[in-house]
Amino acid sequence: MPRFRYRALDENGSIVEQEATFPTEETLVAELQQKGMSLIEVVRLERGEEQKEERRPFSLSIQIGGKVSDRDMSIFCRQLGTMINAGLSLIDGLNILGDQLPNKKLADASKKVAKMVSEGMPISQAMSKFPSVFPEFVINLVRVGEETGNLDIALTRAADYYEKMAMIKSKIKSASFYPTFVFIVATAIIAGILYFLVPTFAQIYASFGGQLPAPTQMLIAASNALRSSLPTFLAFVVGFSLVFKFLMKNSYQFRKAVHAFMLKAPKMGDLVMKSTMAKFARTMATLFSSGVALERSFDIAGQVTGNVVIKEALDSAKKGVVEGEPMHRALEKTGMFPKLIIAMVRVGEDTGRLDDMLDTIARFYEDEFDKAVEGMIKLIEPMLIVFIGGAVGTILIALYMPIFKMGELIK
Repeated sequence: MPRFRYRALDENGSIVEQEATFPTEETLVAELQQKGMSLIEVVRLERGEEQKEERRPFSLSIQIGGKVSDRDMSIFCRQLGTMINAGLSLIDGLNILGDQLPNKKLADASKKVAKMVSEGMPISQAMSKFPSVFPEFVINLVRVGEETGNLDIALTRAADYYEKMAMIKSKIKSASFYPTFVFIVATAIIAGILYFLVPTFAQIYASFGGQLPAPTQMLIAASNALRSSLPTFLAFVVGFSLVFKFLMKNSYQFRKAVHAFMLKAPKMGDLVMKSTMAKFARTMATLFSSGVALERSFDIAGQVTGNVVIKEALDSAKKGVVEGEPMHRALEKTGMFPKLIIAMVRVGEDTGRLDDMLDTIARFYEDEFDKAVEGMIKLIEPMLIVFIGGAVGTILIALYMPIFKMGELIK
C-alpha cells in the first residue's frame, strides 16, 4: 500500500505535516476532509534506493464547495470595510462575516483568515493562502491598505470595483441569454417539425403517386437526412464541444486565435472590445489610485480582461513602462488600444492625474458598453423574429403546396 507525506491545514488554522499509508490519494483527501482539514500538498513516497516525489498542489479550501462570484466578493469587502471603519476589530469583523455570508466557501475562508490573523499573520498574507477564494486583485489592495493604514478605504474601493465587474458580466450574460435561448428553441421546433411532422405528410403524398413540387421534395429530403443522421449529428455536436473546450483550456495558440476572432468579428467585436477596455481601465484606475505599483497593475489588469490578445499587449506595454517609456507611448506601440485611451492617458501623465483619467476612461467605456448591449439587443430581436417566422413559414408553405395541386397529384 503506498505511503504519502502530506501538509494540511487543520480546523484551527495550523499547518500539520505527517506521513501515512492510504490505498489511494483520493482516499487520503477524503479522510482529511472528514476531519475538517484542508490539503495543501501531498507527496507519494515510492519504494527504492531513491524516493521519487510527485508533488500535487491543492487549494487550501478544497473541502468547501461553491464559487465566489464578483457579487459575493463585493459584499465581503463592503461589509468588512464598513465594520473596520465603525471601529470593530479586524478579527471580529472576519468572524462575523464567517457566520453571516451566504456563500459557504467565502464564509469558511473568512473564519480561517480570522484565525491566522489572530496568530499574528497579516491579513493579506492570510488571504493569499486561499487563492481560489480571494483574487490577487483583492490581496494587492489589502496589502496596500495595511501598509498605509487605510484598510477600510482599500476594501471599499475593492467593493466598488467588484460591483462594476459584476454589472458588466451581468449585462454580457443578459445580452447573450435572450438570443441564445430563442435560437435554441427555434432550432428545436424546426427539428421537431422535420423529424416528426414532415414524414407523415411524405407518406400521404407518396400514396398519391404524383410529382411533388420542388420545395416539398427538398423539405422531405432534409427530413430524411435528419432522421437518418441524427445520432451522427448529435455525436458531432457533442464531440466538437468537448474538443473546443479542451483546446480552449490546454492550447494557448488556439485560445489566442479564438480571442483574436472575437475582437474582429462584426458587431460582436465592438462589444468585446468595449467590455475589455472597461475592465482594463477600471482595474488600472482602482489599483493605481490605491497605490499599487504600475507594473503590477499591468499584470493584474491583463488577467482580469480575460482576453489573451489584450493580455499580451499589456505585457508588452508593461515592459516598455518598466524600461522608462511613458505609459501612453507603450500602449500606442501595441496597436491594440483605441486612440481615445492613449490620448487621455497622455493627458493624465502630463497633468499628474493619471488615476483620475483612468477612472474617466473606465466610466466612458462602461457607458459605451451599456449602449452597445442595448443596441445589439434591439438589433437581434427583429432579426430573430424574421428568422423564426421565415423558417417556419417556408416549411409550412412547402408542406401545403401539394394540397393546392391535389388534382394533379392524384392519379
